[in-house]
Amino acid sequence: MTQPRPTLPLGQMLLCGALIVTLSMGIRHSFGLWLQPITLAHGWSREDYSVAMAVQNLVWGAAGPLVGWWADRSGAFRVLWLGALLYALGLIGMATTSQHLPFVLTCGVVIGLAQACSTYAVIYGVVGRNISPTQRSWAMGITAAAGSFGQFLMVPLASTLIHGIGWSPALISLSMAALLIGPLAFGLRESARRDAAAGGPSVTDGAPLSAGAALKEALGHRDYLLLTAGYFVCGFQLAFIGVHLPSYLKDHQLDPDVATTALALIGLFNVFGTYAAGSLGQRLRKTWILSFIYAMRGVAMLAFIAAPLTPLSVAVFAATMGALWLSTVPPTNAVVAQMLGVRHLSMLGGLVFFSHQIGSFMGVWLAGRLYDATGSYQVVWWLAIALAFAAAALNLPIREHLQPARRVVTA
Repeated sequence: MTQPRPTLPLGQMLLCGALIVTLSMGIRHSFGLWLQPITLAHGWSREDYSVAMAVQNLVWGAAGPLVGWWADRSGAFRVLWLGALLYALGLIGMATTSQHLPFVLTCGVVIGLAQACSTYAVIYGVVGRNISPTQRSWAMGITAAAGSFGQFLMVPLASTLIHGIGWSPALISLSMAALLIGPLAFGLRESARRDAAAGGPSVTDGAPLSAGAALKEALGHRDYLLLTAGYFVCGFQLAFIGVHLPSYLKDHQLDPDVATTALALIGLFNVFGTYAAGSLGQRLRKTWILSFIYAMRGVAMLAFIAAPLTPLSVAVFAATMGALWLSTVPPTNAVVAQMLGVRHLSMLGGLVFFSHQIGSFMGVWLAGRLYDATGSYQVVWWLAIALAFAAAALNLPIREHLQPARRVVTA
């Protein structure tokens, strides 16, 4: 079995990758705090804000495979710099526009493209090419945990900025922080691109598999498609809770600090959950881990809506969901690498993530739509619970090792 030849020091790669994800995902997870200030300032409905966030998720997912192909082909360095610049521009536009269409274009399209260039698919491609399969799930868990710590760090910071200097200057401040992604990209700058023997599967004559052939093969795998379908549910749940939980709690007369604490607790406990999922993926079947995570999400949400809503019940729910929040990310991407190798990991992982973001689009938009129609989030909670158990069932039959016999296995 041929192993990837690392071109980046392990500590440097994990530190820079973790800091980039901390910034990118941390900013992203704070957007729920802006729903009410922005809608009140502009006289918009919750659906208006939800549409922009839904477009952001959809653009992020749709651009993911293309950005992943670029990163696989040319390395992550230029991709990350573009992400930093787009993130800053999008946040500035979000802060300064007062019309809905420009808001959708900046918050939705520009920031969506920025997230595609600066989050997991791009970082995991670098990790996959520069670390052995025996450590890959663990390293992906480290990176995902960093994204969780970003939520724990950035959500209270964003809340403090909103209350201290106002919602618009707060977004401008975050735009400056997003620019730091660019300098951090130097720590992930790989040497000249390697051939198939150094990082991904090749056919038996030694020729590298093209991106188009890899994509065709992936779409022909039942197990890859099941994994992709399950990830839709992850996106639906995270987008709904991340964007609408603060407003749900305020509707029930809870103090705004309860929502800030809840989002921070999700981020804190997700640090432990994602690291645990990545570490366990070295010893247990990753698809069983995924089934367990989805099923436990369903149980947690069911208990949350059935119990009286108090600051304590919110904190318990947030901690529980936090442990399950991004813990799907390391095993999902590690399964893609095991199935199809790491040569096109950013592209193929990005395609799975596109399904996640379609789910995110539906979760954030549908919640706003149904709230405006019914005055309640109850239907969305029940839908999220049902989808959790469906995703658990989808992941159980997936086979992780699916390298075709005609391949030389290099992943």
